[in-house]
Amino acid sequence: MFFNLGERQMEPKDRIIVALDVNTPANALILVQLLNELVGGFKIGLEFITAMMVQLITAESEVEASFLLNKMRTLFSLLDGNLFWDGKFHDIPNTVSGASRALAKLKAKMFTVHASTGIRAMRVAVAEKGDSLAIAVGVLTSYEKYDAYLTYGKPVEAAMLQFARYAVSAGFDGIITSPKELLFLREYDDEFSGLLKIATGIRPKNSSPDDQKRTLTATEATAAGADFLVIGRPITAAADPVEEARLFAHEIRDASIDIQY
Repeated sequence: MFFNLGERQMEPKDRIIVALDVNTPANALILVQLLNELVGGFKIGLEFITAMMVQLITAESEVEASFLLNKMRTLFSLLDGNLFWDGKFHDIPNTVSGASRALAKLKAKMFTVHASTGIRAMRVAVAEKGDSLAIAVGVLTSYEKYDAYLTYGKPVEAAMLQFARYAVSAGFDGIITSPKELLFLREYDDEFSGLLKIATGIRPKNSSPDDQKRTLTATEATAAGADFLVIGRPITAAADPVEEARLFAHEIRDASIDIQY
């Protein structure tokens, strides 16, 4: 279960957020049932959100639609209190406001807005967030140095600094970053100490980064200051997801970081 913001420490396992990048509610349900007691929460993102909606709309019969809907309801019942809705809202303020307001009924623990959408849209998301934590998305972990120049006209570090400042100005609760920018942001800890740091691009030592470009191990990311670690394929695509989740929790414990909140 996601940690209580009033607590000073978390168990290592509670800092793991599993990315449910799957294509059916049934597959997601299997993973949640396997891992619910071993991790802190689950992230549902663009792939799965879209897949659920399309499958429900295109169901060939009422029986199939009812089956899918029941799976979804069971899944979200299990995710109550530990759901991270990674919708990555990125639109005009009116649209971001409406999406945030609609999502509030689901009572997700966290939801995401692209910081590059701008401070005005970010502020209306905060106004409509309800009890959820608003998390800013920084530079995607698939970006390399020159990708950031092409998109933002500046290197990754400078873009992340700008986005973290947007997050503070807009009243956000946290920011998502690749683990490699965590140490850089710590140089500005007087500005960003109040932001939760959520690291993506976590990979086991000597493993393939897949399409991620700026990766670190769970131990390295924790030592760099990550509050939460989003881990997807290294757990969900493993032969034994349960064992992989336990190994990541051991890595986090080995970092021996006493995070103060």
